[in-house]
Amino acid sequence: MTEQDNLQNADGMEDKKDAIQTENSVNTSNEDDNLLNEIDDSNAEDAEDEGNKDRHNIEEKDYESLNMEQLVIELDRLVKNEKVQAIKKHVDALKNEFDKQFQDLLEEKKEEFLSNGGNEIDFRYNSPLQRNFRDTYKDYKQRLTAHYQNLEKNLKQNLEKRLEIIDQIKHLTDNAEDSMSSKYKSFKDLQEQWRNAGPIPRDKYNNAWNSYHFNVERFYDLLHLDRDLRDKDFEHNLELKTKIIEQAEELAKDDNINRAFRELQNLHKIWKEELGPVAREYREPIWERFKEATKKINEKRQDYFKNLDTLYEQNLVNKHAIIDNIQTIAQENINSHKGWQSKIKEVEALREEFFKAGKVPIKVNEATWAKFKEVVRLFNRKKNQFYKDLKKEQYANLEKKLELVKIAQENKDNEDFAATTPLMKKIQLDWKQVGHVPRKDSDKVWNQFKAACNHYFDRIKEQRNAASEEENQAYTEKEALLKKVKDISLTGDQKEDLATIKSQINLWKDIGRVPRNKRQIENDFNTALDKLFKGLDLNKAEAEMIKFENKLQDLSSTEDQRALDNERFYIQKKVDEIKGEINQLENNLLFFSNVKSDNPLVKDVHKNIKKHKDELSIWKNKLKKIKSLY
Repeated sequence: MTEQDNLQNADGMEDKKDAIQTENSVNTSNEDDNLLNEIDDSNAEDAEDEGNKDRHNIEEKDYESLNMEQLVIELDRLVKNEKVQAIKKHVDALKNEFDKQFQDLLEEKKEEFLSNGGNEIDFRYNSPLQRNFRDTYKDYKQRLTAHYQNLEKNLKQNLEKRLEIIDQIKHLTDNAEDSMSSKYKSFKDLQEQWRNAGPIPRDKYNNAWNSYHFNVERFYDLLHLDRDLRDKDFEHNLELKTKIIEQAEELAKDDNINRAFRELQNLHKIWKEELGPVAREYREPIWERFKEATKKINEKRQDYFKNLDTLYEQNLVNKHAIIDNIQTIAQENINSHKGWQSKIKEVEALREEFFKAGKVPIKVNEATWAKFKEVVRLFNRKKNQFYKDLKKEQYANLEKKLELVKIAQENKDNEDFAATTPLMKKIQLDWKQVGHVPRKDSDKVWNQFKAACNHYFDRIKEQRNAASEEENQAYTEKEALLKKVKDISLTGDQKEDLATIKSQINLWKDIGRVPRNKRQIENDFNTALDKLFKGLDLNKAEAEMIKFENKLQDLSSTEDQRALDNERFYIQKKVDEIKGEINQLENNLLFFSNVKSDNPLVKDVHKNIKKHKDELSIWKNKLKKIKSLY
């Protein structure tokens, strides 16, 4: 080797050392060093699995603000629509939040089960939402495993390919036989092969790139022998690096901090992986300019995170206020079913508000969640205890009514009517004063009691003579009037037709009472009226009250007060039953607190509640009417 060659090589090595020193000047600042390390680590992760860069473009939602149904939907959307290797962070956050909410629900259901007298070892709770989430998560894990099994094989092959390219560049640099133009052409081809070689293991990324960069620098040292080629490359690289700097400076003006930082990472990747060195006099100035733009973007990013911390602190204040409100409700002395139903709705609304309140600082997240769960549990324990005590009271009422059933059945065949009738009337009054019994027993005990009472009073009726001639005559007249009513043809004028129907009802009332064994004609008359009212398209409530007034006229004309009492008792029972049905349906809605309002099942429950309330209004009006006769 000639002296001139030695001098040129020495000059080239100096350029290489200067380039490496300039590129790594970021180490002079710990803050800048940490920033560039963060960018390098992220780019290394992207390089290991090219699909990972997609993770930057997937929206990170506030999963704490979603309920379990929404979490299931979000997981399903990610697994079906995104690359499986790009969603790990999102899936892990989703699973953590779902598990947290489901565990809270499970504990609540367990407490409710135990408060109802269940044994802990018998507790089981299955949720369709949990099954759906578990199945989708299992699908995700299977896809992820298959992806990384295939990726591992490709990473090893790509690493071998890249190491072979580095060896070829070494050989190209050390080969003294080929011409410089031939070497340069081969070098450019090897550079293109490097860019297209594919991802390699993350832990090998920096070493492989440093080795590649070192040997590229060695080759540029060789270009001292042909300065035209070297200077042309330096000029081209300077032009490209300047454009990257200009892009970074524009990014510093972008208000979307996350997007700007992601683009900055990509610019650093291009700078490091795809572009070669520039002339010595430009190396430090352009790096400092690029580093300054990077620093500005990072400063805006740090300010963004500081503001985010402030937002999280405010969310914490809001969540503590919600917790305090629930605790206040839990400490109230509520002693009625209506009161509890109202408070249950309030707590459900506060729960939803808590979930939508947003993230809190991570250092207090678990403690805040634990405090929230505790106050909700306190409320649920008191609620469960109230309904447990209510059930005890209902069972006590059941015992009282069973005792009245026993008295009625023991006296239903008693021949001493004078002594027994006051007793039977008294137990009927006592029955009204006893409170509610468990729903499953209500109809059974009532039917037993009513059958015994009716049997007794029917026996009294049997002691009376057959129907009077007047009642038989009334029956004949009502038969004729019924036929006439059935033949009525409506004119289409609702006002006129209604007057016609009412006049027939008045005629019916004026005829009087028919024999007991022929009272089916009253039902036949009501059936005929139903047909006419249907033709009128009359309001159901109004039609019902017109018919009921006719029925009351018949009941009040009888000498037996029992008929009127029985009707009043029956109406009161219907009012209580419908109220119970409405309460049960409204309770059922509580189990759909996390379901959307347009869910078909929820809509059906609301429709059912509306129907029962309309019926309740009619029965209440009937009760008011019959009470006015006493």
